[in-house]
Amino acid sequence: MKKRLISSFLALALAAGLLAGCAGGGADSGQEGSSGRDTDSVVIAMGPTSEPEAGFDPAYGWGAGEHVHEPLIQSTLTVTNTDLTIGYDLATEYSVSEDGLTWTVKIRDDVSFTDGEPLTAEDVAFTYNTVKEASSVNDFTMLDYAEAVDGTTVLFHMSRSFSIWPYTMAIVGIVPEHAYDSQTYGANPIGSGRYMLKQWDRGQQVILEANPNYYGEAPRMKQVTILFMEEDAAFLAAQAGEVDVAYTSATYSDQEIGGYSLASYASVDNRGFNLPAVEETTDEEGRTVGNDFTSDVLVRRAINMGVDRQEMIDNVLNGYGSPAYSVCDQLPWYNEASQVEYDPQGAADLLDQAGWGMGDDGVRVKDGQKAELHLLYSTGDTVRQALTADFANQMEELGISCTTEGVGWDTAYDRALSQPLLWGWGAHTPMELYNIYHTIEGTGSAQYSPYGNAAVDSYMDQALASSDLETSYELWQKAQWDGTTGVTQEGDIPWVWLVNIDHLYWVRDGLTVAEQKIHPHGHGWSLVNNVDQWTWSTDTAAE
Repeated sequence: MKKRLISSFLALALAAGLLAGCAGGGADSGQEGSSGRDTDSVVIAMGPTSEPEAGFDPAYGWGAGEHVHEPLIQSTLTVTNTDLTIGYDLATEYSVSEDGLTWTVKIRDDVSFTDGEPLTAEDVAFTYNTVKEASSVNDFTMLDYAEAVDGTTVLFHMSRSFSIWPYTMAIVGIVPEHAYDSQTYGANPIGSGRYMLKQWDRGQQVILEANPNYYGEAPRMKQVTILFMEEDAAFLAAQAGEVDVAYTSATYSDQEIGGYSLASYASVDNRGFNLPAVEETTDEEGRTVGNDFTSDVLVRRAINMGVDRQEMIDNVLNGYGSPAYSVCDQLPWYNEASQVEYDPQGAADLLDQAGWGMGDDGVRVKDGQKAELHLLYSTGDTVRQALTADFANQMEELGISCTTEGVGWDTAYDRALSQPLLWGWGAHTPMELYNIYHTIEGTGSAQYSPYGNAAVDSYMDQALASSDLETSYELWQKAQWDGTTGVTQEGDIPWVWLVNIDHLYWVRDGLTVAEQKIHPHGHGWSLVNNVDQWTWSTDTAAE
């Protein structure tokens, strides 16, 4: 670790100029604690990948995409509550037609953009129509078009029923039709949310300033500075007392920083291997698809049963994580039937039953073929590399010979069609289940790994067609396991889920981070969903 830390001093030095000016908050806040520091500002270090490449434009991924979070600068129609149920932001009510093809949303009439212009249903319709046409990070094929009926009523005309539309409405920030330019908006956003963009130094920092005319409760944190730093540099910045919050990982969890505590937040940021569920073949594009070993459901069940998830949490994550049994643990649509007990003897029995007998060299064999897995992980991700190595060791105890390889994402998707790849998933929407397990029309196979089950598809289709969100949860659960079939241990088990990674942050003493809802995949902006509610203790805030 020493070598890694030394290599980061340059990065910290480069950030020093920024830190000197912004550590402890804005100079004009006018509120100070007994320590002399501002009590209404905060400085947060996030990873470089948290910086939005296309800026703060919802049409190009701000608030959405792989790492979903609240857009802060813009308002949304709905929000997700701490229990992942749906609440209101701009919307005052919504309803859906019996056929699921028309959503009617009523919005507040007391909201203005930061340029003083009122926010109306026309802006909402414009935003959604723009996002549908421009978005490269979200699927909006379910939306035909949005229409403003009057100043406070918008209709969403759907191309297909989509019961979980309220979760989409929780992440799309509303932009002003009168001031939107796709070429410039991302760097100069006008919104109606809790914060305004005060400054953006690309590759370095973002400074957000509280919106003085915000229609909701006034933000307690008047200024939020986000520094984009590599993990080593963030750690050093915390050691130097130059940031209030710094993201970190299990790698640093055994360290101590004076004046800071290590905060751990539960997540559905899971890691798991796809297990190709069909026999090996070659597709029309010449790609290898399927895996003769993992195509046997008994093998897949043995692998899932033979994983000691707690050992991984203890030894790879230093205790900061939870066992993962699905892509949606702890969420309202999770089916507890997904859980499986670690049972190495049971796993061995399943492999025996499948005809894979133990060889003299400790590797199982069937019809002259050895039980082998070639495991892939993304290059440069040390946690995934360590999880892959741990998983390989556990599989070898079962008699499955494993090799591992770090790969880039440019080839990983194709190679995962025939080999297990360690993925990271987790979102605040049931569509994560659909994207992973539902077959693609015309192919009979799911998108990321060869698998298909007509019953599973049907349950998810019914869930999307449901006119009631609560009812749809039950159907998503049935897609996981209905007592006869599904994607769990007793069913097809085309993926083996390992762990949910806790999101770790160094937090300065005296700072109270408001209650967090379970974090999705992605380590960064999800923490600051409610930064407006964070508070400093005026008698303990550090200088």
